[in-house]
Amino acid sequence: MNNSFSESYKAAGVDITAGYKAVELMKSHIARTTTPEAAPDIGGFGGLLVPDLTGIKTPVLVSGTDGVGTKLKLAFLLDKHDTVGIDCVAMCVNDIICCGARPLLFLDYIACGKNVPEKIAAIVSGVAEGCVQAGCALIGGETAEMPGFYPVDEYDLAGYSTGIVDRDKVINSATQNAGDVIIGLPSSGVHSNGFSLVRKIFNVERANLTLPIEALGGKGLGETLLTPTKIYVKPVLELLKSVNVKGISHITGGGFYENIPRSIRKGLGAKIEKKNVRVLPIFEMLAAEGKVSERDMFNTFNMGVGMSIVVAPEDADKALEVLKGQGVDAYVIGELAEGIEGVELN
Repeated sequence: MNNSFSESYKAAGVDITAGYKAVELMKSHIARTTTPEAAPDIGGFGGLLVPDLTGIKTPVLVSGTDGVGTKLKLAFLLDKHDTVGIDCVAMCVNDIICCGARPLLFLDYIACGKNVPEKIAAIVSGVAEGCVQAGCALIGGETAEMPGFYPVDEYDLAGYSTGIVDRDKVINSATQNAGDVIIGLPSSGVHSNGFSLVRKIFNVERANLTLPIEALGGKGLGETLLTPTKIYVKPVLELLKSVNVKGISHITGGGFYENIPRSIRKGLGAKIEKKNVRVLPIFEMLAAEGKVSERDMFNTFNMGVGMSIVVAPEDADKALEVLKGQGVDAYVIGELAEGIEGVELN
């Protein structure tokens, strides 16, 4: 039994016993993420993992870190905290998979004004769900109670992930050619980027976030905006087994214009057919209500495409078939072309 307790620290606003209770509440969630490579014990000073190197000649570690950003403001307003953890995981592992790496582990960091164990456990339940979707282990984390730094009802959430890939299988854009096909993988919504603009356009602090909206399929604005970021790890790993993938981009902040070029070799650009892009209703609402130009929309949001993948034309049908078999209704959004710098929307 842990008998650690400090009246003086509690009087200053930090209840260390609340931290112990939060750990107890989150243990069942963490247990869901345990993989054969992970050591299951938590509460030590470091998370342990023994990677399975079977079939890997030269292991390369790939790491990513990110946070949820101001999307958390929606969680505060709706008092719903069990989905933002999925966003946190997604923002890291979706980056890692762009290199072809399989995520191995995840660690989270929660900083709050007041440690409410049930709320912290709800946040971690989302992190755990994200880890399950990505196939990685939640091997540790940190909860920091920081009174006077954060409001008592608010928190910040960030994470870190490491994956592994054989050096010979790292995604390489060097083999790309003009005419290669760009495939779009549908997003689940706004994901976790551009929320400073979203909050301004919809004035979310004063909006009725629960009112059903026909254009959003009867869902409220709050529910729609809080929809977790889609995690693409397992479908992409399956695709890599049978198709030569020449480039992958995670469409996050900066939209098409910033992210797609990151996976394209010098000398080529991306020719995107606008009519092919299945723009989600939430983005149409944002553009209309905020009077945001088409250029700015595609340079801020994912517009309904959370990830893009480059393959040779002869591999396109196979890639679409594999992704469909993984439950991803992917489709062609464009091609690589010479004489284009960055992204061109047609």
